[in-house]
Amino acid sequence: MALQQMEYNLADCRPSACLARWEKLDLGSRIWRRDPGVWRPGARPAEKICGLSDRLGWLDLPEKMIPRIAELEACARSVAAAGFSRVVVLGMGGSSLIAEVWAEVFAPGPGCPPLTVLDSTHPQAVAEVAAGPLADTLFLVASKSGGTLETLSLGDFFFTRMKALKDRPGENFIALTDPGSRLEKLAAARNFRRVFSTPAEVGGRFSALTEFGLVPAALLGLRLSVILDRAHAMASACGPGVAVGDNPALELGAFFGTQAAAGRNQLCLMLSPALRPFAAWLEQLLAESTGKKGRGLVPVIRDEDQPEIRSTDYLNDRLGVFLVLEDDDCGWLERNWETFTRLRVPAVRLKLSGREDLGAEIWRFEMATAAAAVELKVNPFDQPDVESAKIRARQAIEARREHGILPEPGGCRLETPLNGLRVSCSSHFAGAGAWPSVLALLLQAVRPGDYLGLLPYLPRFPEIVDKVAELRRQLENAGRLPVCVGFGPRYLHSTGQLHKGGANRGLFLMLAGELARDLPLPGEEFGFATLITAQYRGDFQALIDAGRRVVLIEAESLSGLELVSTVMASLGNPE
Repeated sequence: MALQQMEYNLADCRPSACLARWEKLDLGSRIWRRDPGVWRPGARPAEKICGLSDRLGWLDLPEKMIPRIAELEACARSVAAAGFSRVVVLGMGGSSLIAEVWAEVFAPGPGCPPLTVLDSTHPQAVAEVAAGPLADTLFLVASKSGGTLETLSLGDFFFTRMKALKDRPGENFIALTDPGSRLEKLAAARNFRRVFSTPAEVGGRFSALTEFGLVPAALLGLRLSVILDRAHAMASACGPGVAVGDNPALELGAFFGTQAAAGRNQLCLMLSPALRPFAAWLEQLLAESTGKKGRGLVPVIRDEDQPEIRSTDYLNDRLGVFLVLEDDDCGWLERNWETFTRLRVPAVRLKLSGREDLGAEIWRFEMATAAAAVELKVNPFDQPDVESAKIRARQAIEARREHGILPEPGGCRLETPLNGLRVSCSSHFAGAGAWPSVLALLLQAVRPGDYLGLLPYLPRFPEIVDKVAELRRQLENAGRLPVCVGFGPRYLHSTGQLHKGGANRGLFLMLAGELARDLPLPGEEFGFATLITAQYRGDFQALIDAGRRVVLIEAESLSGLELVSTVMASLGNPE
């Protein structure tokens, strides 16, 4: 495999000074030696990076996983022989995003069942999967910690359903989790078809080349040997004996880190159409690894149907990365590359010869992200602000168990003439008084360098995704700022860390609804509607606690489509 070099759109983009400084620090070799002092100056080599366990096991994963290929492919053959008609991954964040990438970038191989990901606790999303042929469905229950609330809730629900259909329901389940976890014990008690023990020394968002990524890839019939060979080639090109200036991953990390440290932290991700699903994996890796201590890269996924950046936009905070697949329709990317160059917005371009080159890019971006964190002076392997929303959600659920009702959302409540519509907001917008004036104030509050997080806690059905995309374009045009979309609760395990731990440059519009039809949670007196309500209200309160500017719109009687349409109409005619 011939490794593609980075191409810069501007002659002065190469981070030569940073690379020279890293060479003096012996950065590449120290990372390979698992030296925590890289990110925690003064730390002794024996100290753990996160205070819990070493998180650098991803460095030599390509080499370690190549001998496992035969085992993984044998598992895939046994699944195909069992006659399963589909595979559903139950997981969140790093435990499931790469499976979605494989399923959407590659078609299933001959005789391989299609694979989908369920990473939502919305009752309508759960109901859609439950309406399928459950007896012929293989569920991958994926949780690194083994205690992820959403994953265990979904696993319990579908296992309960399966018990009503089969004498041996465990045959329809495979667990992916760290050794000794709660999920591992549960899988043993329920006689799961298989339990894959994932390496504890690899963090969730760096686990794409572990069983979390390779088991789904094997079930889809992908060529694991090619993916891992290309990852291994990239790792070798970035090995401990390679000079920093010749290391393609450190060079990319130096570009990200120096640009972000200088204030250019809004990273526009532009990918060939065939590679577009990979953007969600990149988004999580970059945002959750760097978005803390008031710093971090803000990944902004850009699509062909969005307006190109304009000279009238605030451009001092932008940079770009282009991933181009040969033989793909990349005319839109070329036009944007020319626009970035003309407007002197720094950008890099990476060209892939085939889709299986994603194996190399996974490894490159992992190393680049870890290196960028050196410049940002953050630990890329922790997520200190993720827990805040989880704590709030757990507290709300405990209150529901004790008192029979969820606590009301915090913040300020606004008047609304629409039946069943509730609007809450942070104190920044208390002066709005009534809906929909708050949306006008939201857009008026935009400052240079801001971004907007559009956070719908709605099922990711195609029609809702399309409608949310329309709303995103409308908000971009009205606010003249980048808009990042994150469906909840999925984004809590991705960009949620950045939203609360990064720089206070985000405005947030949360949408929640379509909860009238519920599904029961096994062992509880409430259902998934209560769970997801506790989650979005918990995150709303966590954003307020972090001093963020946020508006929450809840619709008791409107469907998801109606809710998004109502917001769009109000933006077009604010009071």
